[in-house]
Amino acid sequence: MEYLLFIAYLVLFAWLVTRVKFFNTTGLSHPQLVIIFLLKVMAGIFYGWIGLYYGGLAQMQDTWGFHAESISEYNLLYSNPGEYFTNLFRDPYGGHYGGFFSGTDSYWNDLKGNILIKFFSLFNIFSFGNYYVNVIFYSFITLFGAFAIYRVMNDAFPGKKTTILLATFLVPSFLYWTSGLHKEGLIFSGISFIVYATYFGTKEKKWGWKRITGLVIGLLLLLVLRNFILIIILPAIVAWIAAQRWPKKALAIFAGVYIAGAILFFTARYISPGLDFPQAVVNKQQAFIQLKGGNSSIPIEELEPNAISFLKNTPQAINLSTIRPYPSDVKHILSLAAAIEINVLLLLFVIFIIWHHRENSSWPFLYFCIFFCFSVLLAIGFSVNNLGAIVRYRSIIMPLLVVPMLASLNWEKLGRFFQYNINNKRNLNNSA
Repeated sequence: MEYLLFIAYLVLFAWLVTRVKFFNTTGLSHPQLVIIFLLKVMAGIFYGWIGLYYGGLAQMQDTWGFHAESISEYNLLYSNPGEYFTNLFRDPYGGHYGGFFSGTDSYWNDLKGNILIKFFSLFNIFSFGNYYVNVIFYSFITLFGAFAIYRVMNDAFPGKKTTILLATFLVPSFLYWTSGLHKEGLIFSGISFIVYATYFGTKEKKWGWKRITGLVIGLLLLLVLRNFILIIILPAIVAWIAAQRWPKKALAIFAGVYIAGAILFFTARYISPGLDFPQAVVNKQQAFIQLKGGNSSIPIEELEPNAISFLKNTPQAINLSTIRPYPSDVKHILSLAAAIEINVLLLLFVIFIIWHHRENSSWPFLYFCIFFCFSVLLAIGFSVNNLGAIVRYRSIIMPLLVVPMLASLNWEKLGRFFQYNINNKRNLNNSA
């Protein structure tokens, strides 16, 4: 019966993918839409399988923990609906909903898990508590975020459809982590809705109710699921909108906004003690350091809540979030895949630096991608010392890094370079 339920829902949602206008306006054919959807479902199933059979080794028990708690919430809906609809808004710590950036004993820290559990409990109404059917629902919903970014990139880099398609959907860590039953798929969707609304709203100078609704949904998703990304994306959006107004001063605008943001980051606590951002990062780092059982946790130099300590630890943060895991960090199949991927991407980045198109009409958007993604990577590097968590956290910005890089790469010049070297090698062999 479970297999029949899975097949029935899979066929239904594969058909729905071809009927949704938002997907059809991507310019992709119906078979392509279905293939992308099925890839997400397969990745989500693999994610669940890894969590079930290798969860302890790969530190991936969370997905099944969320599922088990969502079953309890689903049962609560029928046994005590009043409690079901109100328990999400109750603060068990008596802190009057304070501790917005706290990593422990905080309503806001618990909210991200509670929201996810409540969300999955709604799936259970239709799936009867089947994890893998829930994967189908989740894949369909998070597909909106992936296609939102695809549509933005397709407009920003015209004529690069195949490159953008592959770079958006087939980066392994992005496909894997945003397809599984966890927070990443919804967090990425939140970022995507914000980017989509801002890009087309500023370009067309038209903000309809759909774009405003998408923007609000995106902001709310970040607020409840990973609030530090909300803090990071706001200055990036402000700088982007200003740069769209004065494109010739785009870099200066972003630099100015981020310098002002850095000053505010370290001085806001003098305005209000509740805005002690450095201490919030230090607390987050301490929470990760104190986690037990993480077999991919590594020793790091601990932060102090002042500008000098952050500056001193910046190289460590960049190394953690952009280069690790090293080959020596490999302990299982996931860390092996992550090590291979990050080294391939670093190689592509070097190639991009050498062979890229210098002419680009989308510099404000490119600067947004660069500044926002680098800020996220810094935040991860400053606060997280667990390599598995680092790989998962950074997966949500992969399309914003990889797509512009590959779409701006001068493939013709690169091809001529390799052809030139191949011909030279052949001539040398012939003369020998």
